[in-house]
Amino acid sequence: MSDAPQTDCRPAQAARRTHVGLLAGLLGLVLIVAGCSSSVPPPSKPGYPKPYKVMGKWYQPLPHARGFRQRGLASWYGKKFHGRRTSNGEVYDMYAMTAAHKTLPLGTYVRVRNLANNRTVVVRVNDRGPFVRGRIIDLSYTAASKLGIVGPGTARVEIEAIGVPAGTVTASGKQKFVPIDYYSGNFTFQVGAFRVRENAERLRRKLARSYKNAHIVPYYNGRETLYRVRVGHCSDLDVANQYEKHLIENGYPETFTVAE
Repeated sequence: MSDAPQTDCRPAQAARRTHVGLLAGLLGLVLIVAGCSSSVPPPSKPGYPKPYKVMGKWYQPLPHARGFRQRGLASWYGKKFHGRRTSNGEVYDMYAMTAAHKTLPLGTYVRVRNLANNRTVVVRVNDRGPFVRGRIIDLSYTAASKLGIVGPGTARVEIEAIGVPAGTVTASGKQKFVPIDYYSGNFTFQVGAFRVRENAERLRRKLARSYKNAHIVPYYNGRETLYRVRVGHCSDLDVANQYEKHLIENGYPETFTVAE
């Protein structure tokens, strides 16, 4: 049987040979570490993003947000984090309508309702947190202000995943949303981000020797331009998870999947 044809979501042949050797070594290392430490990550479930660890605790992100609904405490974060990098690579803007959640897929839009005053807002999840017991979502300053949470600091809320903007509005002027298919789409992989374009070009050239679709995506955050280096292309989330793991194991530990 012949090998499957190479696609944009497969590393070049040389990179695959390197992966086999590295994988064998990594498996041996994992077995050694697992025998003497409890800090190794839990195995990822098929189709799930890789787990991550914060303050000694592991979190398993969800593969999709269909039907997701949750009640608990909401909090907010502002000036201390304004301008810092969020978990999806964006720069946090306390005046934007965004939020942090521990396990919802990054990019999920959720409706948040303050159970005390029935006010609602729609925010986009672009960060991880809050890592405080009992809290389920961290809102941007503006979102928290609209809900009446800034003064008290926290409030009981209900959150519901609603999809992505449909590009149209209702007769009353409200934005329509459509459900997201989290298993298919246009996925690529961000390997690094640089303030200096030449540094980004250097990494892009290196990646292009072994991987397809190595490219740079400039992003202006309102103060400066960042040059994001991305590689590969997939249309299936399960395959994307495998490709991301391959990049991490082959020397690019900061790699994460991006839906373009």
